[in-house]
Amino acid sequence: MKLGLYLARRFLLSVAIVAGVFAGILLLIDMVEQIRRFSGNPDVGLGLALQISALNLPAGLYRILPLVVMLGAVAMFLALARSSELVVIRAAGRSAIRALVAPAVAAIVLGVAAVGLLNPMVAATARVADDLAASLARTGGQSVLSLSQEGLWLRQGSAEGQTVIRAARANLDGTHLFGVTFLTFAPDGQPVSRIEADEAVLTPGAWTLNRIKEWPLATANPETSATRTDSRSLPTDLTADRIRESFSAPDAVAIWDLPAFIAGLERAGFSAQKHRVWLQRELALPLTLAAMVLLAAGFTMRHVRFGRSGTMVLMAVLAGFAMFFLRNFAQVLGENGQIPVALAAWAPPAVALMASLGLLLHLEDG
Repeated sequence: MKLGLYLARRFLLSVAIVAGVFAGILLLIDMVEQIRRFSGNPDVGLGLALQISALNLPAGLYRILPLVVMLGAVAMFLALARSSELVVIRAAGRSAIRALVAPAVAAIVLGVAAVGLLNPMVAATARVADDLAASLARTGGQSVLSLSQEGLWLRQGSAEGQTVIRAARANLDGTHLFGVTFLTFAPDGQPVSRIEADEAVLTPGAWTLNRIKEWPLATANPETSATRTDSRSLPTDLTADRIRESFSAPDAVAIWDLPAFIAGLERAGFSAQKHRVWLQRELALPLTLAAMVLLAAGFTMRHVRFGRSGTMVLMAVLAGFAMFFLRNFAQVLGENGQIPVALAAWAPPAVALMASLGLLLHLEDG
């Protein structure tokens, strides 16, 4: 028990040191990027650039967490090998595979904490960073999309004012809306008109509305001034690409809110395949971290007297990057519907886990 706690503590300390090093590097890189991005804005100084970079830091670390765990495990096993602690553990009758149980369990606990606590923090800080960067960029007329129980919401802007669009449902790319309402506001925020249409189709530069009713809201009694027409065009600067980009990326939604967000996407008629893959991928993160620990152990749990330590470390790092690439590649295949969602999320860590266990059994008992 004491040996397991000792190894788990050494592992977590090693991961914390590696994470601290990467945090410093990512912070400096992002600060340089923010300074370059806002070089034309005299209001943005070093303090604001540091603030935005600090808000982006959790997302950057979370993205590379499997590699951080891999490098932390490599550093721990190398330290244990150099101090001959692994020799002592084996001489005491404890097999190397049994000694790996504590670091692997610690990695699983770290993964659960990352998914349950760090993931919502990453989503919150990323949104704050994006809002702060957007306000500093001084760009107007952006399109914004959101989902609610009432359906799909869009916003488009121009020099004449803002238009809020609500639709009961839409096609997969948001270019064909059904049961749609357009609320137009003047630049001073006063409502100008309300338009209801059975459907709206996005064409280059305009929405084409069918079977519509329009109320001029500036009159005393809008209902008496309402008009009905079969079709008309409403200018817009929205495109299909801009509407798709307006969706919240899966990593911008906290994992606790992701199931409801997926349900809202599907109610609105959009595909939630990308978000489903992301949800399962996050749930598989603890297993991924445990697989990274076992991969590192398979290459570095050797005494230094055998030599080739540098080669083995390089092989461990390459195996970690291969696992990282396989995980991202499977995610892309899952998002495109080429493979099932569960396979895209759970197959890479399962393959890495079995490969590392096979390597350890070969080296220790083969």
